[in-house]
Amino acid sequence: MNANATLHADATLARAWAVLEAVPDPEIPVVSIRELGILRDVRRAADGAVEVVITPTYSGCPAMSQIAEDIGQALTAAGIAPHRIATVLAPAWTTDWITSDAREKLRRYGIAPPTGNCGSQRAPQESTIRFVPRAAAGSLPACPQCGSVHTELLAQFGSTACKALYRCLDCREPFDYFKPY
Repeated sequence: MNANATLHADATLARAWAVLEAVPDPEIPVVSIRELGILRDVRRAADGAVEVVITPTYSGCPAMSQIAEDIGQALTAAGIAPHRIATVLAPAWTTDWITSDAREKLRRYGIAPPTGNCGSQRAPQESTIRFVPRAAAGSLPACPQCGSVHTELLAQFGSTACKALYRCLDCREPFDYFKPY
């Protein structure tokens, strides 16, 4: 590849990253797929196509086909072609990949962000994931409405399988908690 082609490839990839920055998660539209850590990479494939690498929040995530469709539409609308989407399952997604900005957006949206750290690296690279033990009595999620930690678990699964349903015992509001894993 000559120097001009390399510069064009880099500019195309940079533009693709910028376009994909605006693609929201279909289940939580206040955060982008990049902020959630679902968007893992945008690279040039051997055949010259732009390849977008995504990892589901869990292997059975029903939103992945919608995410792939949204990515394809965003790239097509931006005139970035040819492109393809590759879904990879390893390393497995972890809540450690959620950005700090996204955690604050989740809280403001009414979803308690995951607490703690699963022990994986912040950057989506291969690493060992340590599962977080169940919350001890004093480490319940804070209510995203009033900030109280006087909360209780209502159901292990909330609006989606990656969230649990809690209720604040002070303001009485129910809320989803994004489970750490």
